[in-house]
Amino acid sequence: MQITKEQVLKALATITLPGGGVDLVSAGAVTNVLVFGTEVVLEVQIENPTLQYKKKVEVECLKAIHDHVYEKADVKVNITVNASEQKADRIRGNEIPGVKNIIAIASGKGGVGKSTITANLAVALAEQGYKVGLVDADIYGPSMPIMFDVEKVKPTGREVDGKKKIVPVENYGVKILSIGFFSNMNEAVVWRGPMASKALNQMLWDTDWGDLDFMLIDLPPGTGDIHLSLVQSIPVTAAVVVSTPQNIALADARKGVAMFQMDSIGVPVLGIVENMSYFTPSELPDNKYYIFGDGGAQQLAQQLNLPVLGEIPLVQSVREAADAGRPAVLQGATPAAIAFAKMAENVVEELNKRNVNLAATKKVEITTMSGCSTNE
Repeated sequence: MQITKEQVLKALATITLPGGGVDLVSAGAVTNVLVFGTEVVLEVQIENPTLQYKKKVEVECLKAIHDHVYEKADVKVNITVNASEQKADRIRGNEIPGVKNIIAIASGKGGVGKSTITANLAVALAEQGYKVGLVDADIYGPSMPIMFDVEKVKPTGREVDGKKKIVPVENYGVKILSIGFFSNMNEAVVWRGPMASKALNQMLWDTDWGDLDFMLIDLPPGTGDIHLSLVQSIPVTAAVVVSTPQNIALADARKGVAMFQMDSIGVPVLGIVENMSYFTPSELPDNKYYIFGDGGAQQLAQQLNLPVLGEIPLVQSVREAADAGRPAVLQGATPAAIAFAKMAENVVEELNKRNVNLAATKKVEITTMSGCSTNE
């Protein structure tokens, strides 16, 4: 079954806001509706910040869609509270001093090589002469300390304008900060959303980054608290979405793009990077074997009117380079290094277009999100 946006809005119009006397749609509370087959993602804005009120609205939305559209629909309701109601809880949202461009690197699902792409993009930009910083915001699986061969290094501190700041670790011309520097890499990080968001906030604001042309932020896979905290905290210039050619990965990549393009978020997406695009054996460097499918990212990019920023081959040397803590882009004239360098050039080109054609991104003026996915 294919659910339509019109069906969803019609169902939501049957909900009367508690104490409001007007339906949810007419009140303008439904700020965005995204439909993927039988999956529905709602953005709903309310004035009452109480947990009971938010839960009631969420339950009413689920019930309306299941009763009036499709009883087995997979519904996720993202509820935001009008910023004027909770100014005291607002995460800081000014620009980071000295940082020109902030690029979020995201993926719809884990295992597609997002962190590998981020590390190599950072080093490629540094090799091209740019000043680059990297925030490892993958709180639950930080990998940058290993990828940059700095897992035994600890950040230092110093006073800047009377305030104590963290000094990021630096290698290969990239300034790096990761939660992995402050935790035991052999232990799981088991944090609730607010604690993870606070850690991200500290890495962004309590660090002496200096002047940067690019700050890359390696996000956790999927969508969640960290992603929302990021767009609340700082005006993200643009996003890059990473996927493999496999259909199941592309389906999640589509959702990742849709998240940034939500009306309530509005972060421009520069394009898609297709990782593990093809396999090239070292003894047959001119041969390409499309293990995960051929042209998947190209098709998705065309559907979303986005460019493909890079097609990175699946080769053993990329894995070996990551494990050794020396990103593959430093290998010289290998197919992988050339692909990473070209990807960086494309990112810069698309970013320049974005900065010429679009206004600066504003931070998102929301303070909380209650998102529940219900499978009936």
